[in-house]
Amino acid sequence: MPPRRAGKAVSWVVGILALSFVGVILYLTLGGRTTTVAVVDASDMHTVGRGDFEIMIPASGELVAGSQVEIRNLLETRAVITEVVGEGSFVRKGDIILRLADDELVDRIKDGEDKVQTAESSVVASEQSLAIRQSTMASDLEKADLQIEIANLDLKAWEEGGVVTTRQKLDLDIETARINRDRTVRRAADAEKLLGNGWVSFDEYEADRIAMIEAEARVKEFELARTIYENYTIKQEEATKRSAVEQSLAEKGRVRQRHEAEIVKIEADVESAHFKRDTAIERLTELKEQLKACVVEAPSDGLVVFASSLSGGERRGRDNDPPPQVGTELRQNELVMILPDTSRMIASMKVGEALSGRIKEGQSAVIYSDSVPGTAIPGTVLGVSVLAESGGWRDPNRRDYTVRVLLDADPALGLKPSMRCRGEIVLGQVENAITAPIQSVFRAGPLAYVYTTSEGGFAQTAVKIGRASEMEVEIVSGLDEGEDVLLRRPTAGEIVSEIELKTGESGFGGGRPSGRPSGRPGGQPAGKPAGVAAAGKPDSAGTS
Repeated sequence: MPPRRAGKAVSWVVGILALSFVGVILYLTLGGRTTTVAVVDASDMHTVGRGDFEIMIPASGELVAGSQVEIRNLLETRAVITEVVGEGSFVRKGDIILRLADDELVDRIKDGEDKVQTAESSVVASEQSLAIRQSTMASDLEKADLQIEIANLDLKAWEEGGVVTTRQKLDLDIETARINRDRTVRRAADAEKLLGNGWVSFDEYEADRIAMIEAEARVKEFELARTIYENYTIKQEEATKRSAVEQSLAEKGRVRQRHEAEIVKIEADVESAHFKRDTAIERLTELKEQLKACVVEAPSDGLVVFASSLSGGERRGRDNDPPPQVGTELRQNELVMILPDTSRMIASMKVGEALSGRIKEGQSAVIYSDSVPGTAIPGTVLGVSVLAESGGWRDPNRRDYTVRVLLDADPALGLKPSMRCRGEIVLGQVENAITAPIQSVFRAGPLAYVYTTSEGGFAQTAVKIGRASEMEVEIVSGLDEGEDVLLRRPTAGEIVSEIELKTGESGFGGGRPSGRPSGRPGGQPAGKPAGVAAAGKPDSAGTS
């Protein structure tokens, strides 16, 4: 190409580029905004209208059984498994789920039966010994009573007969002696006269005098006997008789005391024999109960879960302990398995401390289990835990409350404990209200606003908002039905009108909705429920 033509070509190119640059500047200055609106994607816009929505709190957690039965080793002796049902099996009430070796228990039961028999014999022997001793005591007491009665009768006979008879005899002896004395005195006097006349011999006279002297002595003897009897003998006899009565009474007391001491000892032996027998019977009963515990039946319907598979709580030992199997030796009271009742499942989920007060018993909920994704399971709130749980070392300031939701689930879903789940707890219903997507509302301090279409772009429009859900918010004022709002934050070039703000903008929206609860008046953030992740840190709409 000639140099002249080449220069012309370069000039044309430079000119075209200059005109193009000027055109771009004019486009950006004069027509850029109109073009921006024209090319906004339809998915970024939403037409405001009236509608209904539910106010819900999102939550997540895991499934637990409404009730479960623990199966423990109840044997006090060495327990070795001889048969065990497979884990994951569904058992019915009465099914045998565990067998333990019972050889040692059978031998101990035989020994226990022998001990009971021996103890029974000891009880019978001691009771018979007691009966014999009591009978002997009664007999000896009767004998003692007889001796007392005899002594009393002897005393009475002496008082009423013996004394009188003796006195009469003594009086009779004295009187007879006196008469005889008087007779001998007269005879001696007559003999003295006859001796003087010579009618009797001197020997006859002396014999009469001797008879007189003897008669006088006999009178004195009987009078002395009467005096001794009245002064001494009668008192001696009375003391002897009364002493016999007292001795018989004392002997009865001694007899009673001896027998009662023996009876107390025998009664102690009887009580000891009864205690040994009762202890032997009780121990035998315990051994028989232990023998029954060697065969464990399912107390209720449920799913078999070994203790070694539990993620928390009581475990058999170290984490690497194998599951129970034939030959496994169990400790006393060791947890072997649990039988959760899968017919009544509960979702145990966490919610933030600020939301716990809004959840009440009886509220409805919808639960989604990770095991059956996409299947909505209706449920009813049973209650909220009394105390909060800390977020641990990762988030020590976090406080979560546990919400329990009873599921109305189809058994065919096969729900099991520990399955992960998420749910939405329904707090209320907003009906016939102007609504907008939550991501279309932004906030600057106390002011809430949206971006509405305007000539050449988007304009900030202040709104007053009411109740909100996770996805939608109620527009109390500021928007009419049919108006279009932007679902994202516009670029700087797209904004044609801004609200004068006293504080710096702290907008939110235009992205994934936050995990904020639904229904809080003004949509003020109330803590993100556990398990709900938000993109970035989007805020919630609030009441202006």
